[in-house]
Amino acid sequence: MIELLIMALAVLGFAMLSERLAMSPITAPMVFTSVGLAVGTGGFGWFELELEGEAVSILVEATLVLVLFTDAIRIDLRILRRQAGIPIRLLGIGLPLTIVAGTAVAAVILPDLGLAEAALLAAVLAPTDAALGQAVVSDQRLPARIRQALNVESGLNDGIAVPVVAVLLALAVADQSSGVSGWIGLAARQVGFGVMAGVLVGCIGGLLLDWRAAAGAVEGIYRQLATISIAIAAFGLAGVLEGNGFIAAFTAGLSFGLVARNQCSGVQDFTEDEGELLSAVTFMVFGAVLVGPLLDDLSWRIAAYVLASLTVVRIVPVVVAMTASRTLFETRLFLGWFGPKGLASILFALVVVEELDTAAGRTIFTVASWTVLASVFLHGLTANVWTGRLSRRLAAEAEPMPEMTPVEELPTRRRLNR
Repeated sequence: MIELLIMALAVLGFAMLSERLAMSPITAPMVFTSVGLAVGTGGFGWFELELEGEAVSILVEATLVLVLFTDAIRIDLRILRRQAGIPIRLLGIGLPLTIVAGTAVAAVILPDLGLAEAALLAAVLAPTDAALGQAVVSDQRLPARIRQALNVESGLNDGIAVPVVAVLLALAVADQSSGVSGWIGLAARQVGFGVMAGVLVGCIGGLLLDWRAAAGAVEGIYRQLATISIAIAAFGLAGVLEGNGFIAAFTAGLSFGLVARNQCSGVQDFTEDEGELLSAVTFMVFGAVLVGPLLDDLSWRIAAYVLASLTVVRIVPVVVAMTASRTLFETRLFLGWFGPKGLASILFALVVVEELDTAAGRTIFTVASWTVLASVFLHGLTANVWTGRLSRRLAAEAEPMPEMTPVEELPTRRRLNR
């Protein structure tokens, strides 16, 4: 019960200072992670939860389903098609190259990992979380096209990474058990049935809700609850079909957004509040239960991979992806640096350590946890400073640069009043 008290007091305390902190380099993930470190097993020892316990498992699944579904519905694909230049480069070129680069670096620095495990680690750390450097997607001084690109990337790359993580995890588990003969069928079922469940539930649920809401038959709060129930139903149906529920949740969000775009705006405030609370709790548990016990496990190999993952593994692929874009080189470096590793990577790492109960699984979990911990503070502290510098640099250009082209903005995961 003391854990519940600590979480409630931490959220209340942050709320009392949230308006002032919104204009500072101190982000919510930094605060809640720090609180977790202080009260958890690495600090005072007041916060104790079993990593393999049911409470952590429920938190992981609920948070990841909500994040994947809401990230998908807030990205309007029809708007995105009209201004997809930079996001397509980041997702279509930068993301695959990041996984390839992360795999190669892991194979060199972490020789105890096999090729499948090295690729799995790279895929776990491929998604980005723009909320860790909130100024980057909310500071109006920065051109909207840059903010939009990072916002869209963080909204879609976690969903794109889900099937990659699922397939690689299936391969890693097969390597440790019955061999690779059955992993292709397992991976196909995970991806295929996951996509099928998501499309089916997202389309039918979206069309049904849109029809009844247009007829005035759905009360306001239940319109929001019905939308969340679609995400849960997709996750549940995928489980019944032996597919991947997280793939289903993301696919359901994309399908719902296509067939019931009018219902998306009504649910965003509700899901933003629920998602923010779950994220706060997740980062607190991350600091208390995940990172705390690992504070003595930092080796030079882990530190080297963490440094590489946050720099060359991310920045070089983004610079390559932005070749011939005519943008400033500093803009390309900026886009490369602000690929924070956050909520999705935490949740993927927890899924991996639960499914892959081996030394390799624990290594992936340890490296991912240290990478997210470093990212929480490094990206949070540098967001305001570099945002101001780049905005001044672009304003000083004699002619408008391509990254200054106006675009129609999409909602961010966490909207702030600035």
